[in-house]
This record gives sequence, structure tokens and C-alpha cells, in this order.
Amino acid sequence: MNTQTVRLDSLPEAAVMLLRAVHDALDVPLPGVTDADERAYATLLQLRTRDALVILAAVLNKGHDIAPAAESLYSWTAERPVSYTPWSEDGGSA
Repeated sequence: MNTQTVRLDSLPEAAVMLLRAVHDALDVPLPGVTDADERAYATLLQLRTRDALVILAAVLNKGHDIAPAAESLYSWTAERPVSYTPWSEDGGSA
């Protein structure tokens, strides 16, 4: 294992873009208290996780260019918006 310290600002812009796209795809708000919200959350997270895995596999296993891959993931994430009521800090749904 390489012990070299690598910071975000030392990575190529395309690599940072891909990392941010994966983060944004998987960073979904927790669901409200209803069963429907929880089901919608689970479905959304499953679909976005699959999308991220497909993109990462294309880059890592097939040698796809990173920048277009990141753009694709951003696009796919936008096509799968949060459709449930998110959890709110005041004790329930927002």
C-alpha cells in the first residue's frame, strides 16, 4: 500500500469532478417518518448507488474517460431527484 499523502487539490480536475459526482449521487437526505418516504428513500439510494457503480466500473475496468463519466453521473443523478419528504430536525418530516 502506498503511504503517500494525496490531497484533493493535488488531483486532476476530472478526478475531483468524479469524486464530487459520486458524493452528490449518494448524499441523499434521510426520509420522513412515513413508510412511503422510507420506501422512496431506499429505492432512490439503490438506484443512485447502482448508477455510481456503473460509472466507476466503466472508468476502472473499461478505461472510460473520467470527465465524461462524471458528467454522465451528474446527469443521471439529476434524473433521479428526491421525491419523498425528507426528515426534519424538529422531529419529523420537513
